[in-house]
Amino acid sequence: MSSPETPAPGRREVTVRRAPKYVPFLILGGLLGVAVAAILAYGLPGNASYDASAVFGFFLVLFAAGGAVLGAVAALLLDRLSVRRAERAIVEAVPDSVPDSGPENDGQSDGGTGSQNRP
Repeated sequence: MSSPETPAPGRREVTVRRAPKYVPFLILGGLLGVAVAAILAYGLPGNASYDASAVFGFFLVLFAAGGAVLGAVAALLLDRLSVRRAERAIVEAVPDSVPDSGPENDGQSDGGTGSQNRP
């Protein structure tokens, strides 16, 4: 029997899935782009009229941006896969049976020691 103050617990159907976080994918893609730019600029023989650090700076902009875009595409593909693999679950809302404040916790803190100052 439920009283007028406490509503009856409700049941709902929810979708549960694991979605990827986009920022780590963007960062990882950008870092891989930086690594590729460094390998191309310093690892391969280049033209003597261009400084290797200038070539690295140019490649850094191109490959870091391209890597971030590829990381975002990978995250989007994984997100679409997670939508397909989503599962349904039924949840039930249960109201609190005991209020948080009471005679045990009357607003005084014991500093985390577990003992109370009693006269």
